[in-house]
Amino acid sequence: MDDTQFNAPLSQLPEGEKATRAASFGAFAGEYERFRPGPPAAALDWILPGPVATIVDLGAGTGAVTRLLVDRADDVVAVEPDDRMRAILTERLPGVRAVKGHGESMPLPNTSADAVIAATSWHWMEPVSTLQEVARVLVPGGALGVLWAGPDPDGAFLAQARALIAQRSSGDAGEAEEGSGELRNLIMGDATRPDNVLEIPAGAPFAQPEQRAFTWDVALDADELVGLLSTFSWIITLDDDTRAGVFAEARRLLKEFLGVEGDVTVDVAFRAAAYRTVVRS
Repeated sequence: MDDTQFNAPLSQLPEGEKATRAASFGAFAGEYERFRPGPPAAALDWILPGPVATIVDLGAGTGAVTRLLVDRADDVVAVEPDDRMRAILTERLPGVRAVKGHGESMPLPNTSADAVIAATSWHWMEPVSTLQEVARVLVPGGALGVLWAGPDPDGAFLAQARALIAQRSSGDAGEAEEGSGELRNLIMGDATRPDNVLEIPAGAPFAQPEQRAFTWDVALDADELVGLLSTFSWIITLDDDTRAGVFAEARRLLKEFLGVEGDVTVDVAFRAAAYRTVVRS
């Protein structure tokens, strides 16, 4: 992968590269389940102020959000394309109906859901056809909630990490450790972050969305920080040696410059960008 692809928003990636990243998560499904924290309950309270009959968790992954939906509806349907991710969800949440499908094609009847939630998955879908498919599945007036949750790039920990990487980058390039380049791109650039905006194009059968942001802190140790790093598509799709170099460099920097090793934790700021809208009758 060249630097242009690494540092480009997902919407600007070649379709082949985007498809590769979208299909990559199953290879690290166990890490995804263990290390990816879900969004705060408050974000779902805002999207869905009260209980409903049926909710669809679209792009459910291993079920981080599905867990938060089971008490909000009589029936929760998890739609997930990857068999390995879906297998973990089914094992952890045996009472949830999990089906194979995509945002553009859900194996669900017309007007069968009161709400559809897509958490940190919308950017992998083709938005226009997915909006049409969601509108087909929703009852009139049904809710669509889209949210992205992850480390806040403006939080104190990542700001400190960026400053450290910038300081190292200004030194002797010959002293750079294996993996430093990829780690620098990861922390310094916007690139691999998705376009975290729900846009309703003209003609789509949805009202213009409301938006709200939620922030919270998660205490993570070195294993958890590196584990979280391992769940992002631009890391998963690196070759094994390069990925190992990134992890080794991350551990070294955490230990030597931030004092994070063993049981020591650091508070990492997380942010969820949440959107809600309703399908027009």
